[in-house]
Amino acid sequence: MPLDHRRLCGPEESQPPALWAATAAEDEEDEESAGAAPRDPCALRPLFARAGLLSQAQGSAYVELGSGTKVLCAAWGPRESAEPGPGRLLCEFRRAPFAGRGARGRPGAAAEREAEREAAAALREALEPADGGSALAAAVSAAALALADAGVEMYDLAVGCALSRPPAPAASWMLQPAEPEERRAAARLTLALLPALNQVSAVLGGGRGGPPEDWAQALRLGLDGCHRQYPVLRQSLLRAAQRRDAAAAATAAAAATATAAAAATSA
Repeated sequence: MPLDHRRLCGPEESQPPALWAATAAEDEEDEESAGAAPRDPCALRPLFARAGLLSQAQGSAYVELGSGTKVLCAAWGPRESAEPGPGRLLCEFRRAPFAGRGARGRPGAAAEREAEREAAAALREALEPADGGSALAAAVSAAALALADAGVEMYDLAVGCALSRPPAPAASWMLQPAEPEERRAAARLTLALLPALNQVSAVLGGGRGGPPEDWAQALRLGLDGCHRQYPVLRQSLLRAAQRRDAAAAATAAAAATATAAAAATSA
């Protein structure tokens, strides 16, 4: 009997979905139990950053935190404005449909769009210092890297850092909380800093964080975390510029070789 190549052949063996659902639930419980273990509140998660990742955009950056947060940012512009006046920065913040665990609202729902608009507004505020959970902090760093990679003139690289405070009465603020820690947190704080200028460009926080002294302590801890991440982001931008210069040099050498070969052939 001839095969129907228009159809995709299914697997010869299959497993019930309930088997994998149970495994995912067990993994989530293991992560929550591991997140409940005490850790150094001043310890930063491992950070990986790379600029110039997307060839289709004028500037791009990828930032990954050890807690599992992954952010990909692309920048287009600057473009000439139709009307004279100061420049404008347009920001969009989108969560992947598979981002996060547990029940989520339907993608594109009103609540989801409102949360993304709030994150985009906070992102724009962090990147416009002249006027004034860990995913947003990583997005701030990635967006600043992408803008710098696109050649946009900036005061400095904005570095984002997130903190959370567990619900325990005497708990300390923790840097770069993981998703289970954010879900259990009694208070959250996200800030953006321009390290070279030592200027805070944005602060967003809320919850039961204790008296003002505790919030001030969290702010100082977050500023220290931003300063410690700054060298990693600068090195990523430098490596991207070096890769771009090497690619341009290779292209120029190839063009010169082709021109020389064409001249020799005509001679």
